[in-house]
Amino acid sequence: MEDVLRPLIVFGGSVVLTLVLGYATDRLLRKADVRHPETPMWGLLRRGRIPYQLLVCAALLRGSFSEAKLFEGSRATVERVLTLVLIGSVAWLVIRIAAAVVETSYTRYANVHRERDPARVRRVRTQVTLIRRVVSAIVGVVAMAAMLLTFPAMRAAGASLLASAGILGIVAGVAAQSTLSNLFAGLQIAFGDMVRIGDTVVVDGEWGTVEEITLTFLTVNTWDERRITMPVSYFTSKPFENWSRDSPQMTGTVHWHLDHRAPLDAMRERLRDILRECPAWDGRAYNLTVTDTTPSSMHVRALVTAKDASDIWTVQVEVREQMIRWLAEQHPYALPRVSTAPADAAPVPDKSHRSPGGAAGIIRPPGLPGPSGPPDGESAAHSTQDATQEY
Repeated sequence: MEDVLRPLIVFGGSVVLTLVLGYATDRLLRKADVRHPETPMWGLLRRGRIPYQLLVCAALLRGSFSEAKLFEGSRATVERVLTLVLIGSVAWLVIRIAAAVVETSYTRYANVHRERDPARVRRVRTQVTLIRRVVSAIVGVVAMAAMLLTFPAMRAAGASLLASAGILGIVAGVAAQSTLSNLFAGLQIAFGDMVRIGDTVVVDGEWGTVEEITLTFLTVNTWDERRITMPVSYFTSKPFENWSRDSPQMTGTVHWHLDHRAPLDAMRERLRDILRECPAWDGRAYNLTVTDTTPSSMHVRALVTAKDASDIWTVQVEVREQMIRWLAEQHPYALPRVSTAPADAAPVPDKSHRSPGGAAGIIRPPGLPGPSGPPDGESAAHSTQDATQEY
């Protein structure tokens, strides 16, 4: 009977005590979160209640297992399993606490500087995100190493592994050259302020918003809701466009090919009216000028401004559509057209009627009679034919 009650008391008491401590801790964190709504610290710490309860339960079982003298035949195996669970739960809890601290620091900073310097807020967000990932990776590696050291075979092999660490390091460096380059590129992006989460970038002819940055890859959310995943080393080795590095404000252009008779002054007034009715225009500036001409048309360009890349696209399409509609309704002659009418012939001087001294005579159209009478021969025939065709 004692062999049955003792394990039940140990395991049941550990589980019950763990649930009680977990519930009490969660209630305290919930009350602190309600009393201090200005900081998300206490609410974020509640995410660690599962590893916290796992840690408490493993610690209670690990401490009471040897005292209760349970499972004498497999005592070493049970202790090793409890030790592995204890190490894993500690690492898990540390990662959750570090994430809560980092996220709280960023939230406080963003609340203060979001309106004054949004670009700097995005930079800090990128940095804290990568710092959190680095901390998680370091804690995970340390926890894995601690778990391996609990096995006697691993401790015995430590000396041989240490002796060959130089060769293994070279081999690993060559094998993981791409991974290491992306890792260092991620750190360079985080602290070099090249690109940040929320920036509007253009890569390989696609423009979108940086959605996620990790230690090895970067995700761009395009305007049509596609996701482009690229290695972070791309941004340190190739040129790319960052439309919101210092400020998200942008200046856009709208182009038209119009007839030379287009009413430019009326177009400037119409552009002003269109922008005043467009909510996406930020009111900073606008302009309309002729930038080029061709024999059949002229190139008209309008400059408009907006607060970010999304709004500048809205302003451009709105101005282009409204202006074309207005020209078609009010000034249809201003739209470009292809002329199919024959060109007028230039007058040809009559070289047969020149003065004897070499002075030029009177220039007459072909077929008209000169001072000495009507033309004769073939000239008269051509004159009569031309006159008939003209009539």
